[in-house]
Amino acid sequence: MTTKTAVLTGASQGLGRALAEGLARDGWQLVIDARTGPDLERAAADLSRLTKVTAIAGDVVDDDHRAELAAAADRLGGADLLVNNASTLGGSPPPPLATFPLPALLDTFEVNVLAPIALTQLLLPHLRRSPAGAVLNVSSDAAVEAYEGWGGYGAAKAALDHASAVLAKEEPAVRVWAVDPGDLRTRLQQEAFPGEDISDRPLPETVVPRLLGLVHDRLASGRYVAGTLR
Repeated sequence: MTTKTAVLTGASQGLGRALAEGLARDGWQLVIDARTGPDLERAAADLSRLTKVTAIAGDVVDDDHRAELAAAADRLGGADLLVNNASTLGGSPPPPLATFPLPALLDTFEVNVLAPIALTQLLLPHLRRSPAGAVLNVSSDAAVEAYEGWGGYGAAKAALDHASAVLAKEEPAVRVWAVDPGDLRTRLQQEAFPGEDISDRPLPETVVPRLLGLVHDRLASGRYVAGTLR
């Protein structure tokens, strides 16, 4: 059997790190990235005990960095799965729309929408020819529910959801999923609620089996809530 390769963004911690380990334990090769080099190096060291890992530090909004990720996947035989997990809130706590600094709002859309689309464009030639070809875009309930202070992030995730749905129509041979993982005990969640106790949120590892089931079963393209997956 040919070893499959997954490209995961924002994989140094949180959900990205947990999903990377789940895929590694399933025998997937990994190309992972994160903006913080030391965190990424630690994650790569742990994951390399389980599988072949290429770790490239950088920002997904950078054209050259995305090209590096695609080239790394090509060296491993091509990507079979792309997980667009890297996200940003635009502020901590996320600011209301009335006072949202426009440079931060632009960055929110670049990280959460434009970068995933751009990386998908680069990897589509790989994904189209893979029997397992799939894109998993990490979404949020803020994409469909109106929460005060979540306008920038929620609007960006809503745009990502819609782009996912359109891509699924345009690329019927590739599975395209937008998945709301639910509230999890991650750094992003802590940034959304600075100074608050978020220990009541479940750990990211709790949703990994559901995401792996989605990948294994190749469910139809669409938007899913992790808690409803088996």
